[in-house]
Amino acid sequence: MKIAMLLSGGVDSSTALVRLLEDGHRNVTAYYLKIWLEDGMRHIGSCPWEEDLEYARAVCERFNVELRVVPLQREYYDTVVQYAVAELRAGRTPSPDIFCNQRIKFGAFLDRVGRESVDRIATGHYARLEHSGDETRLLQAPDPVKDQTYFLSHLSGQQLNRAIFPIGELQKREVRMLAHRYDLPNQQRRDSQGICFLGNIRYPDFVRYYLGERDGAIVEHETGRELGRHRGYWFYTVGQRQGLGLSGGPWYVVDKITADNVVVVSHRRVVEEQARESFHAVDLHWVCDLPARTRLMVKLRHGPQQIPCGIEWLPDGTGLEVRLDRADRGVAPGQFAVFYDGPYCLGAGRITVPRESATRTPALGATQ
Repeated sequence: MKIAMLLSGGVDSSTALVRLLEDGHRNVTAYYLKIWLEDGMRHIGSCPWEEDLEYARAVCERFNVELRVVPLQREYYDTVVQYAVAELRAGRTPSPDIFCNQRIKFGAFLDRVGRESVDRIATGHYARLEHSGDETRLLQAPDPVKDQTYFLSHLSGQQLNRAIFPIGELQKREVRMLAHRYDLPNQQRRDSQGICFLGNIRYPDFVRYYLGERDGAIVEHETGRELGRHRGYWFYTVGQRQGLGLSGGPWYVVDKITADNVVVVSHRRVVEEQARESFHAVDLHWVCDLPARTRLMVKLRHGPQQIPCGIEWLPDGTGLEVRLDRADRGVAPGQFAVFYDGPYCLGAGRITVPRESATRTPALGATQ
């Protein structure tokens, strides 16, 4: 069996590679996917792909594994970056890492190297797989903090059939211990944070590069009173607290009026009152068949928190109405709700909020 090990230069994928070798796999080739956008954006920040590649090479030399570099910048820009920019322009909050897995690691990569040349794709994700006949199901990792099924929720059954997650059963602390035992060159390296293609480029700088700046008002939800100015609604997301530059806080973003380039804010009390108990999930993608039940668990963002919910198909069949057992302040249009049945990841849908239940803002300049 020919296995392609996607090696990032980090501890997780490096440990996964050695686990494959320990399990007796001999026909393993490591691949470094070059997706950094350094060519056009180097002037706004550093992209540490050279350092990542050096670590990947050091690991492969240590264990005598061939390493190949596959450039996928154009594919990444076309299928992931353009999606993220379009979502920001529409006033929504994108989740580019979800599409990086679906469209690049288990998509464009195979197209580039040839599907017949690879039987399985191994990664350093924290997730588990369960095989039953021709069906492969996606399960959460035992480590609830590191579990990455949220980011894998758009993989298809065919893609999962090709996947191997060698460290998916482990806790993060166990991976660090193994990295030390294997004497990996990167055993002390910190985990990467943020969106996978940015490197050390600041997210606001990335947004500014593609969408520029446009002066607009920051207004108070209750009164419509202007509290300050901003440089573009696309720099903000619903629920955001930091980076508003307002005194007398805390202030939270509760809405964005894209047509007028207005960011709407409020204090904690109002935010808590406006925590959402329901939303719609559209553009649904199922990893496996949806069970015939109306009670599931849902994640609204990557992390350990899951909320019990009820689901019901919308009358027109275009999506689900999701009713949370407890209200959540961070329901951000554009992000994905990922559904679970016990440990099984079922799939995901893009969050939308019907306008009649969205934040209502007084006319600009209104007073109480």
